[in-house]
Amino acid sequence: MSESKDRGILYLVPTPIGNLADITSRALECLQNSEIIACEDTRLSGRLLAHFGIKKKLISYHDFNEEKRLPQLLEILKTGGNISVITDAGSPGLSDPAYRIIRAAIENDIKISPLPGPTALIPALTGSGLPLDRFFFEGFLPNKSGGRKNRLEKLKELEHTLIFYESPHRIEKTVADALEILGDRRACIAREMSKIYEEFIRGSLTELLDIITRRKLKGEIVLVIEGLGRKKRKTEE
Repeated sequence: MSESKDRGILYLVPTPIGNLADITSRALECLQNSEIIACEDTRLSGRLLAHFGIKKKLISYHDFNEEKRLPQLLEILKTGGNISVITDAGSPGLSDPAYRIIRAAIENDIKISPLPGPTALIPALTGSGLPLDRFFFEGFLPNKSGGRKNRLEKLKELEHTLIFYESPHRIEKTVADALEILGDRRACIAREMSKIYEEFIRGSLTELLDIITRRKLKGEIVLVIEGLGRKKRKTEE
């Protein structure tokens, strides 16, 4: 299908994950040129827009109201209005709301403009010291240990470097489960990316588990784990 020229544009705009200087001039331009901005938290996004002097109507758009908001957002796009979708931090759609509106826009011949920009997983990967040639982004693992272990079992044969998002209160249990299922692989905890207390904790899973049992970690966490080594795979075969 061809996109209609008299319809609006759906901008997918990444926002800073910490350092506000990481926002691009193009992102600011798209926000300025939008009729409304759909965001997860209007208060948080309101502070971001105020910092850059952008005065636009904000509308809440999150996991719990996506279905309800869709008709309203689509109507704006169909009648020529531009909409920017942003999340609290990072790129829309990566472990954040956006998939439904992206699909709906495609089905209604509406142009989508996804902007490059801040995301936690790439700097966490590049700073981890682990192989960069192939990686697998899992996002958040299941909350319960049984579900986490089942998912890790499905990933343990991958040669790709594995990337997970995790919260501070679950990181110890997740590393323990990863050690049990994947074995004692090289790994890295990347914490508070682009912020004042940015930190990389590198070592084996055993070493990381020892560190986090003695120290309470805070902030947003990316866990990067070495994939199944090619030499090891050949030995096992």
